[in-house]
Amino acid sequence: MITSRLTSKGKTTIPQPVRAALNLRDGDELQYGLQGDQVVLTKVERPPEPFAVFNEWHSETDRQAYAKL
Repeated sequence: MITSRLTSKGKTTIPQPVRAALNLRDGDELQYGLQGDQVVLTKVERPPEPFAVFNEWHSETDRQAYAKL
């Protein structure tokens, strides 16, 4: 069983094994589901940014060519 402690301000640290299992990174959003007296923690999957797939102008050559514009 993995545990963590709750602070007086209602904060807790998500233990590393849980972060690893959910592949959690800084800034990820979490969803809490209540099932009786249990909580189900789920990573919210967001679709990629709409322009993140356009990477044809992301080479080092492009950065240098457009650096002074």
